Amino acid sequence: MIKKIFLLLFLLNTSFTYAQTIKTEILVIGGGAAGTAAAIQGARSKLKTMLVEPGPWLGGSMTAAGMCVVEGNRNLPSGIWGEFRRHVRDFYKNRLGYDTTINATLRFEPYTGAAILKKITDTVKNLTVKLNTPWTAIEKDGTGWQVTITLDHKNTTIKAKVVIDATETGDVAAKAGEAFVSGFDSAQDTGEELAPPSALPRIQDITWIALVKDFGKKADKTIIKPQGYDANEYACLKGKNITKMLDDGRLPNDKFMIKWAGCGNQYPTTVEDLKLANRDAFYAKARLHTLGLIYYLQTELGFKNLGLDDEFPTPDHLPFIPYIREAARTKGVLRMTLDDVYKPYDRPAKLYRTAIAVGDASPGQHYGEGTAPKTNYPPFMAYSIPLGSIVLKDMDNLLVTEKAMSVSHLVNASSMYPSVQMAVGQGAGATAAFCAFFKTTTKKLNVRVIQGELLDFKAYLLPFADIKQADPYFRSMQQVGATGLLKGVSKVNGNSAQLLFMPDSVVSTAEVEPFFKEIYTRAFLWFNKEKPGDKFTQGNLLSFISEITLTDPKTLQIGMQKAWKAQYKFTSDFDMNRPVTRREFAVLANKYLNPFARTVDLSGRMVN
Repeated sequence: MIKKIFLLLFLLNTSFTYAQTIKTEILVIGGGAAGTAAAIQGARSKLKTMLVEPGPWLGGSMTAAGMCVVEGNRNLPSGIWGEFRRHVRDFYKNRLGYDTTINATLRFEPYTGAAILKKITDTVKNLTVKLNTPWTAIEKDGTGWQVTITLDHKNTTIKAKVVIDATETGDVAAKAGEAFVSGFDSAQDTGEELAPPSALPRIQDITWIALVKDFGKKADKTIIKPQGYDANEYACLKGKNITKMLDDGRLPNDKFMIKWAGCGNQYPTTVEDLKLANRDAFYAKARLHTLGLIYYLQTELGFKNLGLDDEFPTPDHLPFIPYIREAARTKGVLRMTLDDVYKPYDRPAKLYRTAIAVGDASPGQHYGEGTAPKTNYPPFMAYSIPLGSIVLKDMDNLLVTEKAMSVSHLVNASSMYPSVQMAVGQGAGATAAFCAFFKTTTKKLNVRVIQGELLDFKAYLLPFADIKQADPYFRSMQQVGATGLLKGVSKVNGNSAQLLFMPDSVVSTAEVEPFFKEIYTRAFLWFNKEKPGDKFTQGNLLSFISEITLTDPKTLQIGMQKAWKAQYKFTSDFDMNRPVTRREFAVLANKYLNPFARTVDLSGRMVN
């Protein structure tokens, strides 16, 4: 009998232990903009994926932090970010006054945004989402990782081939032992002309956003005076156009997002404040500061009709988390700097060739008056984010997103933006899927395979604002753009600059000759023999294709003439003497020469 009891206890213990270990191919920790997109992409790439989020909502900054007026990437509806935008517009399209313009600033109620993301994840096969699920530890497990989470009040072990740190502040990478840098980098360190001469340990302030609702002129929604309230902290708001400031944050259903700089709800922050040991106490002070702003708005500025909306089920009705703009950054395989934004084609490293995401968010500079140098950014370029910025140098199969990415301080001011991070997350999900599917590590990434997967799911590699996803040759132009065979052209518009493909302009010989000679040995012979003019013609392109593919010139010409409009749907007439357009060139070069198939390393260097 005793032996039977021991046997039963042993079997029960074995079953219990087994039940407490979960195996997955991809584990995403953090359900913010990047984490949600990463999990969706990993699962859509047909890899078993698990997402754990300590809080009750998906969306991070855009939802749980209340940053629900999103301007960045309005002209770049890349992949999952574009999908989310469409769902939000569809939800509100029948609301009177809601702007459904394709590139309008996106405005939504945080709860609605979180619900939309949850609905999307619920439809994705191979994806398990665990909300209200904190994690406590991470350690190496062969080439993968072992993570401890708290599930149903019990410690549970997750074994994953690849882990994506999608926390707002790089907590997972820090716990794993990764080294970080923070604050302003020096000009000597990054080579950035706009960086200060010496490094400065100053990061952007956080904002604890508030959502208020207009309850009508006669309503009095004045809150209890917050602890430690000091009206002098908000005195600079007197004399300002508060109605306009509120309108800038207008949301559907008579709600307003309050995210005011200066003496509003912006709150000074250090890297030490954001460390796990100090975070709760620091957050409590930041919350009180925002409550003080609301009290001041109601009592000193006469807006007692504005009350904190019950959107967030927190005791004070403020968002679950603050809007964090910056934390510490990892040391990745490479670091993206401002030169990769402003001069992507003139750098020794051609990082645009390794692009996994795009961004165009204007860089923020949120510091207290006189506490940090002001950076005079020229009109900010739309840019690509390189694969190497999410790959850790010394830790296999642990990818980083959000504010932990390997970028300079001056780049983080844009790349941290939620819509940009949703694009980054999709790139991270495709990268993790590559490692898991091919049973390899982040030291053996194939850039082109990862980029091809992203293009399959309608993601942008290059931020060409004039090439829409519905264009039947969107992929061709993206792929040719990612090789550098045809380079984008910047167009300044106020404080920003778009990158355009200009598909209807003609191709010059000077722009394609260097690339052709770089990767095709026979190109030297061809250019010496043909001596094309300043404008590259249709005939030049067919002749070059014939040279490289060893196709009979006459056969190629006859076939192309038949297919020109019938198959390729080109609008111009077939004319061997006419300069070829960038669209025509991209389509035909991509098909017959396939420059995108050329392998590149993480620095963008062509590998033979």
